[in-house]
Amino acid sequence: MSEADLPEATCSAKGCRNPAVFDHAWNNPKIHTPDRRKHWLACADHRDSLGSFLSARGFLRETSEL
Repeated sequence: MSEADLPEATCSAKGCRNPAVFDHAWNNPKIHTPDRRKHWLACADHRDSLGSFLSARGFLRETSEL
């Protein structure tokens, strides 16, 4: 499968359909093993709000550009 065949990644914010440009890797230490990572994708407009939500709960592990 070529990169052109892959679906476009979209922002994980509710109702947002913008292309994602950031990946918030996170886990909930109460239910996930330390090496487990889940991902929320974010557009530029929602990078801070999604990251702040995860950080406030102690879930955010890292943010990287896609």
